[in-house]
Amino acid sequence: MKAAVIVFPGSNCDRDLAVALQNEGADVSMVWHKDTALPEGVDLVAVPGGFSFGDYLRCGAIAANSPICGELKAHVARGGYALGICNGFQVLTETGLLPGALRRNAGLKYICKPVDLRVEATDTAYTSRYEAGQIVTYPIAHHDGNYFVDDNKLSELEGEGRVAFRYVNNPNGSVADIAGVISRNRRVLGLMPHPERMAEQSHGGTDGKAMFTSLMSQMALA
Repeated sequence: MKAAVIVFPGSNCDRDLAVALQNEGADVSMVWHKDTALPEGVDLVAVPGGFSFGDYLRCGAIAANSPICGELKAHVARGGYALGICNGFQVLTETGLLPGALRRNAGLKYICKPVDLRVEATDTAYTSRYEAGQIVTYPIAHHDGNYFVDDNKLSELEGEGRVAFRYVNNPNGSVADIAGVISRNRRVLGLMPHPERMAEQSHGGTDGKAMFTSLMSQMALA
């Protein structure tokens, strides 16, 4: 698998994400936000966590207008895979690649801690190595992780099986306990918790590792 990790001013999980992908055998390129092209033959574009542009205006809004995001959207339009984690999820919603918005946490405080998630969808390239209903632990680290969609869009997401993960104990007020959603073609995933921070034993657990092994097995079949 060939992957590109986009780097914005304020990204701080770009290397963590690159290492998690490399550890599973991916060929990873780091791509600066002002670049106007992705490396040739890229399968996956990964948008990492952090605080792009200092979270000014709206989390992910400035980053979504960076030159490389035009290429990100074109990549997805061609049927390419895209993964957005934390700030990356915010960027994917701001580009319109995923529905909804990430609002200020219900408690109006930054939250940084491990949380339990329930795996809802396993028919995706990102979750095929998990079991439906499996409880996993990933860390969160966000101030604006309160996922929101209106009732009509929520019904659509639920009806199409596009909720990828839910919080077991909702830490931020997200509607329907949603922690991550998948696109209609099931090739774009956005989630607030950090699987790349729980992908090695030295991290304190490996529940996130299956996301990256899932991706590699999917690409091997493509």
